[in-house]
Amino acid sequence: MALFQPLPVYSVTSRGKVLDLSQPHIMGILNVTPDSFSDGGQFTVMDSALHHAKTMIAAGATIIDIGGESTRPNAAAVSTDEERRRVVPVVQAIRKHLGNDVWLSIDTSDPTVMQSAFAAGADIWNDVRALKRTDAIAMAIKLDIPIMLMHMRGEPTTMNKLAQYDEVVRDVSNELSARVDEVIRLGVKRDHIIIDPGFGFAKNYEHHCALLTQLDRLQALRLPMMFGISRKRFLAEVLSKSGVEQVATTEAFERDAVGTAAGLFALQQGASIIRTHDVAMMQQAVALWSQLSAYVQHKG
Repeated sequence: MALFQPLPVYSVTSRGKVLDLSQPHIMGILNVTPDSFSDGGQFTVMDSALHHAKTMIAAGATIIDIGGESTRPNAAAVSTDEERRRVVPVVQAIRKHLGNDVWLSIDTSDPTVMQSAFAAGADIWNDVRALKRTDAIAMAIKLDIPIMLMHMRGEPTTMNKLAQYDEVVRDVSNELSARVDEVIRLGVKRDHIIIDPGFGFAKNYEHHCALLTQLDRLQALRLPMMFGISRKRFLAEVLSKSGVEQVATTEAFERDAVGTAAGLFALQQGASIIRTHDVAMMQQAVALWSQLSAYVQHKG
């Protein structure tokens, strides 16, 4: 496929706003958890969470993804009340101090948490469990907002045992397609759905390599795509296998450069939203891709 072909033409709407997904968007990660794998505990104090959101918006994020429950392998479960206590005040503070233009996504599988976050001003539901919890589909229909459906098998506590595929790209595509069909059959609007191939969830190193090099095959689902690989274990494995001693061992926060490169590979294969911890670095890469893409289209 062409290196700088335009993104597919999609858009989603929420609260009267339109998010044009024919242009790349950066989703900045704001974890308000004490135990997330790379930044747990950094933004649990309101002032630091609000400052970080402001910094990411200034750096180019059009979406802030707020999470109150860690989904890393073997993470401790969080009660609905606790997750809501972590998330809702942050949504309220961002809306009060940073306005309504920025899109706020809530990284949760709990429909009650999402309802409270929506009431506080959230725009998008980002669900790693793809609306599989009790009453989640009914809540998605009630709120009538964009939904990100991610591919995962099992739960974070069991997913690594389920990373077995006949052909991973085909299987992920088929399983996502089946889930999309199911939630639409039950009443979710197709034009509210964004897919996420689920990097880091029920997939090993070889599976990630296959997905990242053939991500364009998911365009067959004819839905906008979100790509999230920032700081994940696959990137550490890439660096450890590189043969370059200086990068063979890294902490999670040291993987932003390779994660940005992966984001570019996703963009060139049709991903509209890149979820990242380092917005400024990704914004520079998106600026380069966007200008070269425009140049190629103009010359063509």
